[in-house]
Amino acid sequence: MKKFNVAVVGIGVVGAKIVKILRERNFPIREIKILATRARTEKIGDHEYEIEPTKLKAFQNVDIAFFAGTEGAKGASRQFGWQAVEKGVVVIDNGDDYRLDPRVPLVIPEVNPHHLKNHPGFVSSPNCSTIQSVMALAPLHRRSKIKRVIVSSYQSVSGTGKAAIDELQSQTKAIVKGEKVGREVYPHQIAFNLFPEIGSLTKEFPGYYREEAKTVKETRKILDAPDLAISATCVRVPVLFGHSEAVNVQFEEKLSAEEARKILSSSPGIKVIDQPEKSLYPTPLEVAGKDDVYVGRIREDSSATNCLNLWVVGDNIRKGAALNTIQIAEEMIKQGLIS
Repeated sequence: MKKFNVAVVGIGVVGAKIVKILRERNFPIREIKILATRARTEKIGDHEYEIEPTKLKAFQNVDIAFFAGTEGAKGASRQFGWQAVEKGVVVIDNGDDYRLDPRVPLVIPEVNPHHLKNHPGFVSSPNCSTIQSVMALAPLHRRSKIKRVIVSSYQSVSGTGKAAIDELQSQTKAIVKGEKVGREVYPHQIAFNLFPEIGSLTKEFPGYYREEAKTVKETRKILDAPDLAISATCVRVPVLFGHSEAVNVQFEEKLSAEEARKILSSSPGIKVIDQPEKSLYPTPLEVAGKDDVYVGRIREDSSATNCLNLWVVGDNIRKGAALNTIQIAEEMIKQGLIS
C-alpha cells in the first residue's frame, strides 16, 4: 500500500487523539508532522513528538492534513486550509469553519461516502453530536423517509476541550472537600449541574444556540434533505467523555421498533444494546473509548403516527471527531481520491 506524508494541525484533546488513532489503525504513514502554535516536545501515548509551529511552508510535501479543531475554535483551517490545498494537500477539517460551505463535502463515511467524489481538496467532518445522531438516522431514513426529527443532546465537557475537563474535575474535588467552587470555562458551575447552552446564540434561529443550529443544518446537508423538519436542544452535562441523545423521529411510512433494531444492528459502525428489562442500554461511561455509535431504548412513540424514540450514545472525541476524520481519509484512499 502506498504511504503518505501526514500532518496533524492542533495538539489539544482531538489532535492528540488523531495521532493515537492513526497509530492504532496502522494508517499508511510515511512521515508525520504535528503542527501547533509553538515548537515544543509533546508525549502522546508512548511516543514523543517534536511539534512544529504552524506555518504555510510546513505543508510542503504533505499529502494529507488533519485539522483537529475543537468546539467553537476558529483560525487554523481558515488561515491555512485552502492555502494548503493549493500546495496539493488534501485537507480534512474537524472544525466548523467550512462545514456548510457549498464547495466542501460534509462526510460521515458510513453514511454519505459518495459526497467525496467531487471534493475540491477540502473535506469537513461534522459536529460530534451530528455524527452520532445521523449515524442512527441514516439507515432508517433509507428504509422509510424521515418526516421530522427532534433531538435532545446531553453533551460531555470534553467537547469544549482540556480546560473544561479540568474544570469539571477541579469543581468536583472542591465540592467534595467543602471548598469554594471556581468557574472559568462555562457560564455556570458544571459539577453536579447541567445547562442548556452550547455555543453562542444565533441570529438565523432566534433563541437557539449554535450547537443546536449545527444539528439542524448539518443533518440536512449530510442526508441531502434541505427541507427536513428538525429541531434540537443541546445540554451540557457533568460527564467527561461521551455524548448522549434522545432522538424522536417521525417517518412517512410506519417503521416498527423491531424492524428498526434489525436495520441498526446490521448497519456499519452501529451497536445496539436494547434490553431495558435488564437495564441494558448505552451509557457514556461504558461507551467512552469505543469506536462505534451505540443505540438503545428503541420504542414506538404512541403520541404520534409512524414515530420512534431512540437513545443514541457515542464517544464524542473518537467517532465524534478524531476517528471520523481518519475514516474520511481511509475512504478517500479506498476510492482512489488521494494518490
